[in-house]
Amino acid sequence: MSGTGRAEGKIAMVTGGASGIGKACALRLAEQGARVRILDRNAEAGAKAAEELGAGVSFAALEVQDEDAWRAAVAAVVAELGGLHILVNAAGIYMRGPEHNPETATLEDWRAIHGVNVEGVFLGCKHAIPAMRDSGGGSIINISSVAGLRASAHAAAYGASKGGVRQFSKSVAHHCARRGYGIRCNSIHPGSIDTPMGQHAMLGVAATVEEGRERYRKGIPLKEIGEPDDIAYAVLYLASDESKYVTGQELAVDGGVMMA
Repeated sequence: MSGTGRAEGKIAMVTGGASGIGKACALRLAEQGARVRILDRNAEAGAKAAEELGAGVSFAALEVQDEDAWRAAVAAVVAELGGLHILVNAAGIYMRGPEHNPETATLEDWRAIHGVNVEGVFLGCKHAIPAMRDSGGGSIINISSVAGLRASAHAAAYGASKGGVRQFSKSVAHHCARRGYGIRCNSIHPGSIDTPMGQHAMLGVAATVEEGRERYRKGIPLKEIGEPDDIAYAVLYLASDESKYVTGQELAVDGGVMMA
């Protein structure tokens, strides 16, 4: 891989790195000089992704709700790669439909979504902060959603989880800034992105993925579905020193959905 080195010399961890947004983030960071450890619950897909992405990218299995697994994952990166400067929390699950409204959503689904989307982010930040502090600072980027910025009647648990990611990211940013750790934390809020999860969402509003794409396009000012790279390039900016004065912010990458 070649690049201009915007992440040269940095060590990164990317959850959900086996596919979609996480995989795109791992690729762009590695192209720009970072050594990347991708983490995913899908060991087969994760190992294949690391092999595809080439030198500088490795894989370890991780259940993001497992605190002991997080301790071990961070310790392994520090021991094997020499530190930690970037954490991208991209792992997430999605549920949408009439049954997922605030009145009929089940407690089981609520807990499942918050276990991955919120607890996974909490544990990642918790265990990355000391490693980043000891590495001289770094950047945490948490992938939220536009669903964390606006009402989500048919995705109540998902929207609440992504709102939690937004608020927790600000708390992490404030905590690290007050203590002079040199660690920044920001959240990115994707709109409709053409990933396996995005296609699942499209099937939630139409009979086919293509019909779902058309329905989503109509509500997007730019009239286009986003690509994983649209998020990955935003992550690259926040991971690089170019954003050294940016912390505690939310960045919507959504084709203009949230501008109204």
